[in-house]
Amino acid sequence: MGEAAFNPVELLKQLPTRPGIYRMLDRQGEVIYVGKASNLKRRVSSYFNRADASPKTRRLVEQIHGVEVTVTRTEDEALLLENNLIKELKPRYNVLLRDDKSYPYIRLSETNDFPRLSFYRGERKAGERYFGPFPNAGAVRETLNQLQRLFRIRQCEDSFFRNRTRPCLQYQIKRCTAPCVGLIGKDEYQGDLCHAIMFLEGKNREVIDELIQRMDQASGRLDYEQAAYYRDQIASLRRILDQNYAGPGSGDVDIIASVVRDGVGCVEIFCVRGGRNLGNKAFFPRHPREAEANDILTAFISQYYINREAPPELLVNEQPEDQDMICQFLEHLSGHKVAINSRVRGERARWLRLAIDNAEMDLKRYLSTRSNLNQQFLELRESLGLDEPPQRLECFDISHLAGEATVASCVVFERFGPMKTDYRRFNIKGITPGDDYAAMKQALTRRYLRLKKGEAKLPDVLFIDGGKGQIAQVGEVFEELQVSGIVVVGVAKGRERKPGMETLHVLGRVDEIALPPDSAALRLIQYIRDEAHRFALAGHRGQRMKTRNRSPLEEIPGIGPGRRRVLLKQFGGIQGLARAGVEELAKTPGINKELAQRIYDTLHGEITST
Repeated sequence: MGEAAFNPVELLKQLPTRPGIYRMLDRQGEVIYVGKASNLKRRVSSYFNRADASPKTRRLVEQIHGVEVTVTRTEDEALLLENNLIKELKPRYNVLLRDDKSYPYIRLSETNDFPRLSFYRGERKAGERYFGPFPNAGAVRETLNQLQRLFRIRQCEDSFFRNRTRPCLQYQIKRCTAPCVGLIGKDEYQGDLCHAIMFLEGKNREVIDELIQRMDQASGRLDYEQAAYYRDQIASLRRILDQNYAGPGSGDVDIIASVVRDGVGCVEIFCVRGGRNLGNKAFFPRHPREAEANDILTAFISQYYINREAPPELLVNEQPEDQDMICQFLEHLSGHKVAINSRVRGERARWLRLAIDNAEMDLKRYLSTRSNLNQQFLELRESLGLDEPPQRLECFDISHLAGEATVASCVVFERFGPMKTDYRRFNIKGITPGDDYAAMKQALTRRYLRLKKGEAKLPDVLFIDGGKGQIAQVGEVFEELQVSGIVVVGVAKGRERKPGMETLHVLGRVDEIALPPDSAALRLIQYIRDEAHRFALAGHRGQRMKTRNRSPLEEIPGIGPGRRRVLLKQFGGIQGLARAGVEELAKTPGINKELAQRIYDTLHGEITST
């Protein structure tokens, strides 16, 4: 007897009219959609009572087999809870903005009489001033460069600043006034800093007026060199304003455009602060194929501003749903009024058109790249003789220097590119230095033991940088862990070790596979192999840096900070210790003969048993 169809009538009768969130469940009880509402009864009822519902909504309703609701005290709480649940549950019918990175700012640190301006990313702290956020790190660096050229405000670390005895290179190239060695007074420096702050706040005309006044004063007292300096400063400032000018009265505003093509959505955002265009960035949120531009834009605004301050105005090409509710939410988070406008004219309409054009261009480029990658996956299926195109690929590589600081990497690719959040590194311990087979076996065991426990998805194809010996290690690990259904491919570089000359060794097959140099499948294999190598090498270098900065005495049981200080002082450093004999070491206060022998053996590379 089949399962009874979901009947929403009784549920709708019991729903409250208060704000809250609702969770749509499928037949298996999995959450497939999370939404917020100022009135739960009215919003949930609209899904089942609308004849003009969008294709996305109709498909969603067909799969609903249950609805759960959570009542909140306010609409703001509903929006916050919705955002948290979307990030946690990742329902397939929600739009998910994969953007958890904090955005960069310019920070003013007033730790002494000569404050510094610097790049900053992270949680904002009380007592410091921040300008931004900027759409990307490049926009911050460009603005800092402009500030150095215009006002010569220091950007060096405080420790560097305190220890200077002569001006650094920044002074020589006219990017700093050398306050570290007293070549500029506090009052004059504060005047330059005030102008830099006014520039960041968009008060550019006021800065130019003040500089013109200073130029006239310098000229009046016949200080033509100083007058020429102000003249050049004004000219540079005007050039920068012409390049970044956003239009009269633009103030602080974000321009957001959402476009959809072939089931893929792109959101483009331009950031304007103080009338200056700080740059733009494109986002490609995860969303159901049926989602429309309006759905994506609405979800984007709620999620994008959850951890950053919204400007007083947002210009959008689609009117978001629940606009009043979203505005109220943004005002609560930002502490000021926020308006969302889609019907604009003049300069604002041109800015919105620019955002739409950029979104369409970025989406076209994204689809083209994705199409190329999809073609590579299809050719990989043909090249390896798979029953269907693979969905998930993994690749391992080992990196070390003569056996030191061995690191294994695992990178993951899916049909739309690298899955960098799934990348993993393994610091290899307890093997004979330089034994790549043992290192690979340890890394594979650790990785696939976790995957067997359900920590992540198993791949369809596993690539190993190596030949038959390496894939034999995979076979042993998979047999021990009872992993099956994964195609294992060793990528051997060939005798001349040139790109395009690789041969493929597939576990369980006798014959080798040699793909032509222009093969799309080979390009994909080279891409994932090189990415695994890069990721492993970066981890290896990090481990070597840690080793280089660590004293060998720290590895010896029984040698704490106190004894280390005594030994280093007694023998004048590690080199003196290495030259000392056991008897000489044993004469050091607190060091007995057994401990002296252990120190000697460690410093001379001998293995001791404990």
